[in-house]
Amino acid sequence: MTIRERLKEGNRRFIETADAARRMDTALNGQHPYAIVVCCSDSRVIPEQIFHAGIGDLFVIRVAGNVLDNHQLGSIEYAAGHLHCRHIIVLGHTGCGAVRAAMTGGGEGLISFITDEILGAVGMERDEDKACCLNVQHAVDRLKKEFREHPEASGATIEGAVYDILSGGVRWLD
Repeated sequence: MTIRERLKEGNRRFIETADAARRMDTALNGQHPYAIVVCCSDSRVIPEQIFHAGIGDLFVIRVAGNVLDNHQLGSIEYAAGHLHCRHIIVLGHTGCGAVRAAMTGGGEGLISFITDEILGAVGMERDEDKACCLNVQHAVDRLKKEFREHPEASGATIEGAVYDILSGGVRWLD
């Protein structure tokens, strides 16, 4: 089976098994997500499954290392301002290759935009779990700073969490 055939088969199963009524409702009446989740692009980190959420429940922004640039910030501003979503979560994860690459000096070419941002967050920390938490907290702090004066995000809760890829649990950072 080719990759394309595999994707087509997956889409066929999705259509047959997904909540068709919910899909129709969001198609006709728009999306009303209850949370914005900024997370890593890692294929093991699937917010909709981690939080047992359905179609239209989460506004998910995925980027390697859950780093923020103007594209992610604009997406968050859109979800907060136009979709009235008032809960923003930065979700890091254990075993993050982007964090590991930043800590070990990896990241050449365009990847360096990601690893340089993470390195700025983790500094000289060499414990991978602590570095992951520092990276998440860095993004949370940046979001709080960026949206402090934005009416679109006024009253929004912004928090960080780390997903454990082994246990499936989420640890909330305070």
